[in-house]
Amino acid sequence: MKARVAGSADISAVASTLVEAFFLDPVWGWAFSDPLQRKAQHFAWFHLLIGSAIEHQWVWMTPAYEAVSVWVPPGYPELSEADEARLRVMLEDLVRERFELLMEVFDCFEAAHPRTRAHYYLSLLGTHTDHRGSGIGMGLLAANLARIDAVNMPAYLESTNPGNIQRYESVGFEVFETFDLPDDGPTVTTMWREPSAQVT
Repeated sequence: MKARVAGSADISAVASTLVEAFFLDPVWGWAFSDPLQRKAQHFAWFHLLIGSAIEHQWVWMTPAYEAVSVWVPPGYPELSEADEARLRVMLEDLVRERFELLMEVFDCFEAAHPRTRAHYYLSLLGTHTDHRGSGIGMGLLAANLARIDAVNMPAYLESTNPGNIQRYESVGFEVFETFDLPDDGPTVTTMWREPSAQVT
C-alpha cells in the first residue's frame, strides 16, 4: 500500500475525498439533513477537523487521494480549544435550526469515547466513490494499524455505517458498545482493537 502523511497543502483534497465518502453515511447524512447543502457543510466541517489534526502527522492518504484516514494520536485532543470555538461558530452558520441537535450528537460521541487507556483514535476513514469496492480504503487502514502495532498501542473508532462493522472486524477491531443518537437518530457502534490483533 503506497501511502504518505498528508501536509497542509493536502487538506482541501483530503476533505473532498471525505465529502464524497460520507455523503450518504447513515449518521452524517442524517445529521446534515439537507442534501442540497450537505456537501458544502461536510467540506467545511471536515476541513476544520483535518486542519486541526494535520500537525500530529497522522492524517494519511493514498497517492491520488483515493482513500484517506484521519487519526488522533494518544495524548492529543481531536480539536484544539481554538478550533472547538471555530466549530461552534461555523456550525451555527451552516446548519442553523439543527445546530443544537448537532451539538447533542457531538456530545454523544464524546461521552462514548473511552478514556481509561491511551490509544490511537480513527476519527475519519473514507474512500472516494470512484474507488469504492477496490479494497484501497481497508488497505490504507491495515497499513496504519501495522504502524500502531509497531508501537504496541490499541486503536478506537466509531462506525457510523453498520455495513462497515464486518470490515473493521476483519482487521482486528471488536464491537465495544453502541449508542443511539437523539431525536430518533441512528445507532453508532464503537469498536476497539488491541495491538497486534489477529487479522482475518
